[in-house]
Amino acid sequence: MKIGYFGDGLWSHLALNKILEDSNFDVVFIVTRHENADPVLKEFAQKLQIPCLSHASVNAKGFIDEIKRFNPDLNVSMSFDQILKKEIINLAPLGFINCHAGALPFYRGRNVLNWALINGESSFGVTVHYIDEGIDTGDIIVQRFGNIDQDDDYASLLEKASNLCADALFEALKQIFNGVAEPISQAAIHPVGFYCGRRLNGDEWLDWNWSSQQIHNFVRGITVPGPCARTYLNDKEIAVLSTEIIPEAPAYIGTPGEIIGKEQTGIIVKTGDSIIRVKGIVNIAQDGNIFPGDIPVCMLGSRLGLNPWLKLREYENRLLELEKLVNQLRKQGDNN
Repeated sequence: MKIGYFGDGLWSHLALNKILEDSNFDVVFIVTRHENADPVLKEFAQKLQIPCLSHASVNAKGFIDEIKRFNPDLNVSMSFDQILKKEIINLAPLGFINCHAGALPFYRGRNVLNWALINGESSFGVTVHYIDEGIDTGDIIVQRFGNIDQDDDYASLLEKASNLCADALFEALKQIFNGVAEPISQAAIHPVGFYCGRRLNGDEWLDWNWSSQQIHNFVRGITVPGPCARTYLNDKEIAVLSTEIIPEAPAYIGTPGEIIGKEQTGIIVKTGDSIIRVKGIVNIAQDGNIFPGDIPVCMLGSRLGLNPWLKLREYENRLLELEKLVNQLRKQGDNN
């Protein structure tokens, strides 16, 4: 079976290695993302002596005409970044399939592993599905699940998911090759499902009024290699890399964000419902980079985060000072 392979990153490398081990599959071309083309996929193409292609729009007629000449039986997407339209979807006789790191029809969209952790899920799914003109809406060929443990974070979940995706994609390819694939509609699982939005700059700010579990899920959900959770200490931006739930910690009313204890393993911080152990906390440079060894001094009684009422009063005082200055300048102008 001749395969056209569209991909990027570790996910695509692991899956491609499995595909190449099976003589039933013949990868006839590789397509990388147009910006920051994957150098490892380029090396794969060189070793296989096949074309490594790239285009700003793979839906363009010129590009479609180019890949038609390879006569792929099936096209495959693994972490490719372009939305595909009808002509390229229907180019190969066996269709176009994609591996998505979410349990469709849930966790459609972007940054789904981050969202699964933030939502406190105990498991995650990967789904191989046919691509249609919707976004992550095509019929499901193979779906596999893995556990999310309490100590999992974004890095460990990425590793689990990339391996599970490779296995699921290879299984789907074997089913299609052997003519035994039995796709099911996503509506058969749930009539609605849901989408996850792309996480953007500014989405990484912690709210210490959240519960301890919500804070823990948020921190581990966007830690390295993500942007890491952010907060303030003494009006300086810092990153929170890791936290730990304290078993049997009591619930009580206090001041969320206050540092109420210090240990060898970290600091104890009051949350919206209880307390949490913050194990990894570092300063952030002006350019936004994180330096693991640059640990801020955390004094008992200090407060993490911003007090909006104090900030509002500060800005009001600044505005009053600015109005005084403007009035002084006007008077000087009138006297002249």
